[in-house]
Amino acid sequence: MTPKHFYDWQTAGGTDDVMRLVDCLERADIAWCAIGGVAVNHWAVEPMVTQDVDFVVATESIELAVKLLEEAGFRSERFPWSVNFRGHSKVSIQLSTEDFYKEFPDRSIPADIHGILMRVASLEDTLHGKTKAWMDTDRRQSKKLKDLGDIARLVENHPHLWELLNPDLKEIIKKDSP
Repeated sequence: MTPKHFYDWQTAGGTDDVMRLVDCLERADIAWCAIGGVAVNHWAVEPMVTQDVDFVVATESIELAVKLLEEAGFRSERFPWSVNFRGHSKVSIQLSTEDFYKEFPDRSIPADIHGILMRVASLEDTLHGKTKAWMDTDRRQSKKLKDLGDIARLVENHPHLWELLNPDLKEIIKKDSP
């Protein structure tokens, strides 16, 4: 089973939704990148299946991205901090509109995620995004624990990131001794 087939099986057809998302953004030449768990999967040695695809676009392209995704058959729902999309699968697609992420697309890199070619946030941006999510006091405990695990996976795979952790995270995520 290929990574793409496995992802498709786990998400009840999510490969098509994600590939349509990527195609819409790339054809329009929109600066964008995946963030969150998808980006962590690129940077960590052992990827984990996620049914969420969080992404950002250049601020000036938000409305164009929404229009293109709706035209491609995605249903959208707007929130103060995001626009969420649903396609035909279990994959939940979220376009973050927070200013915090506005420069991430400029530093993104091409990546192969579960056999799907896309752009992901840089390693440091991925860590900063996960740290921001972990520090969000309104976030559900289960999400915060996943964020903490993702931060630990990033630091384990890229030890130089240890220096970028805030003191609270350093206390929780103990540095491995060489």
